Amino acid sequence: MNIKDIIRKKRDGYELSKDEIEFFAFSAADESVPDYQISALLMAIYLNGMTDKEMLELTDAMARSGDTADLSGISGIKADKHSTGGVGDKTTLIVAPIVSSCGVKIAKMSGRGLGHTGGTVDKLESIPGFRTSLSTEEFTGIADKCGLCIAGQSGRLCPADKKLYALRDATETVESLPLIASSIMSKKLAGGADCIVLDVKCGSGAFMKTVDSARELADKMVKIGRGAGKKIAALITDMDSPLGNCIGNSLEVWEAVQTLKGNGSDDLTELCIILSAKILELAGFGSNGECRKAARSAIESGSALKKLAESVELQGGNPDYIYNPDLLSKAAYKYEIVAKESGFIGHMDALKVGSSCSMLGAGRQKKEDSIDFGAGIVLNRKTGDRVKKGEIIAVMYSSDEALFEDAVLQFEESVTISDSKPAEKPILLEIIE
Repeated sequence: MNIKDIIRKKRDGYELSKDEIEFFAFSAADESVPDYQISALLMAIYLNGMTDKEMLELTDAMARSGDTADLSGISGIKADKHSTGGVGDKTTLIVAPIVSSCGVKIAKMSGRGLGHTGGTVDKLESIPGFRTSLSTEEFTGIADKCGLCIAGQSGRLCPADKKLYALRDATETVESLPLIASSIMSKKLAGGADCIVLDVKCGSGAFMKTVDSARELADKMVKIGRGAGKKIAALITDMDSPLGNCIGNSLEVWEAVQTLKGNGSDDLTELCIILSAKILELAGFGSNGECRKAARSAIESGSALKKLAESVELQGGNPDYIYNPDLLSKAAYKYEIVAKESGFIGHMDALKVGSSCSMLGAGRQKKEDSIDFGAGIVLNRKTGDRVKKGEIIAVMYSSDEALFEDAVLQFEESVTISDSKPAEKPILLEIIE
């Protein structure tokens, strides 16, 4: 098969065959075709789009380009949950133990944070001793034993996607919705779960800024999942402001534990109940209303917290940090940000808040960068809250005092004070299923 013929065909707006798409994906994975020709085909896809059939076949080919998770050794129904990325999004740390304690197995491979978005693996590694690098036998064994295991992604998971993502970033073709949907769903299909719930973020702190664009992406991913025979739903949720009150790795673990103890913020708790209920519903555990009651009961009874502690211990971590999260590390230096005038917080831009947190050492700009687990931001006030001049809006933490200056300026740019209280926005904007 000739890559030039495939480039020409897509350039001229024709649909690619299954064999042509497979050749493209496998060639990207084994690097048998030069980057400039792969990039040319990516640009042709960016300009001319893909049909639903092409999109499903590309996703399937990328999923098969490397390792796939064999979850057949795990009894019962297996589920996965994916977020498109946001600020303060620690929902996996809450939803996974809730769902697992209700009887659905979670064997999930998660990624690290990059830029202004946090990564589940980084958060979990802020727990001393916790291991996210597991053998296949350990991964499936822990998931089968306690019903919950979250590990780092295998280096051979979807190699075609890794190559295509790097080239998309370098060639300004990242925004292609078919390529975004295929990238996300290839990893979900390779993960092997029976049920998948997608949390598609929308707003200033998300990749998709509008409900319309989020809906379009969600619809494409749901179509791919259905085409692959999965039970799947996508929830479009608000990410115009940070989720919860804590941003940063150990800080978010602390807040996740507080939520599992029944002391979480309203927005974070509500979203976690919604996501958990949808997973349980897809798994056949009853109506959505019944599943919401089950999710709340898992928090109230303490069974979800116990499940998180059990999984942490099985992955080498110290469960004491779950039962007593104040043991988690917090950076040595802190800086209090105060309101410069009285009024209401009209808007708190999630993207700028996330960027300021990264500046404190909590995030990374390149995958190889190290992070400060104790760095981050605790929000005392959020969008819609009344503030008085001089009142503390947020507290920043860092292990390097020199990092505060730029981070403070970035955070202050994120906050708008207004005379009137802004209209409340729901956390759940739409469901696609």
